[in-house]
Amino acid sequence: MIGGILKKLFGDKGQKDLKELQPFVEAANVEHAKLGELSNDELRAITPMLKAKIKEGLKGVDDKIATLQKKATDPSTVIDEKEQIFQEIETLEKESDVVLEEVLLDILPQAFAVVKETAKRFTENEKVEVTANDFDKEVSETRENVEIIGDKAFWNKTWDASGTEVIWNMIHYDVQLMGGAALHKGKIAEMQTGEGKTLVATLPVYLNALSGKGVHLITVNDYLARRDALWMGPIYQFHGLTVDCIDNHEPHSPGRIKAYNADIVFGTNNEFGFDYLRDNMVSEPDGLVQRKHHYAIIDEVDSVLVDDARTPLIISGPTPRGDEHEFNELKPKIEKLVAAQRKLVTTLITEAKSKLAKANAEGGEKKETKKNS
Repeated sequence: MIGGILKKLFGDKGQKDLKELQPFVEAANVEHAKLGELSNDELRAITPMLKAKIKEGLKGVDDKIATLQKKATDPSTVIDEKEQIFQEIETLEKESDVVLEEVLLDILPQAFAVVKETAKRFTENEKVEVTANDFDKEVSETRENVEIIGDKAFWNKTWDASGTEVIWNMIHYDVQLMGGAALHKGKIAEMQTGEGKTLVATLPVYLNALSGKGVHLITVNDYLARRDALWMGPIYQFHGLTVDCIDNHEPHSPGRIKAYNADIVFGTNNEFGFDYLRDNMVSEPDGLVQRKHHYAIIDEVDSVLVDDARTPLIISGPTPRGDEHEFNELKPKIEKLVAAQRKLVTTLITEAKSKLAKANAEGGEKKETKKNS
C-alpha cells in the first residue's frame, strides 16, 4: 500500500528513467534517417568530423592546461609556484571532464546513428566497399575479413571470433538505443538474455572512444574478453578506431602497454585490477602500463562488483633469499645495537653497585659515630 502511495505521489522510477532516455532514442532515429543516402566513404567521414567537434569543444580548457604544464616544467619556476600550478591543472581537468560530457551528449544521437547504420550495412551487404586508407591496410594484415584490392578495401560481413564464425546480422532496435544511452549516462542497464546487451555496448563504446582517451570494456572471463574484442571489433575498426584485448598479452609487456593505448580495450576484471595494483607499485613513471582512466563498461556488473569483489586482489612474488632477505640485511645493525645496549647496561650496573657500596659504607660510619657518642 505504501509503495502504491509513493508511486502516485512521486511516480514510478522505471517510467521516469524511460521518459528521460526516450528523447535520445528519437533523436538517434532522426539522425539515422539522414544517413541512408550517404556512400560508405561519406559514412566513415563522420567519425573524424565528430572527433574534431570534441576537440573544438575542449580547446579552450586544453589550451589553458597546456600552458600551465609548460610553465610547471620550466626550470625557473619555483617549487611553491609549481604546487599552485598543479592544483590549477587539477581543477581545469575536472572542468574539461564536464565540458566533454556536454559535448558527448550533444553528439550522442549522431554517434549512435553512425553505429546503427554501420551495423545495417554489414547486415545487408556481403561486403562493404570503401576507399582504402592506411588503417584499412593495417587491419587487413591481422584480420581476414578485410581485403585490399587496388585502392579499395572490402569489409566482409563474416569473420572469426575465437573459433566461432560470425555472420553479422544485427541492427540496433530502439530498446538497444535506450540501453546505450543509459550506459553512457552511468546507469546500470538490465537486459534479458537474447536482448543483445553485447550489441548495446557498441553505442556508448564508440561514442566515448571518439575522445581518444580510451574505453575499457570489462568482462568476467578471458574467453569473453577475447571473443567480444573480435566479435565487435570490426564495427569500431571500420571507423578507424583501434581495438585490443589485454588478456592476449603478458603483464607489463610491450604488447599490453600498446593494448592500453588502443581506443577500445577489452579485458577481464582481474587483469585490469592487477595492472592497477602493479602500476601503484612502480618506482618510475615509465613503468606504468595503464593510462589515465576515462570510461568503462562492466559486463555482468553484479558478478564483477558484488560476487568477485568479495575476494581481494593480492599481488605477491618471490624475493631474493625468501624470508632470509631482510634478516641478512638487518642482522649487522641489530648486532651493533645489542652490543651498544649491553655496554650501556653493564656500565649502568657497575655504577649502581659502586653507588650502593658507597652508600652502605657511609651509612655504617654514621651508625658507629652515633653509638660512640
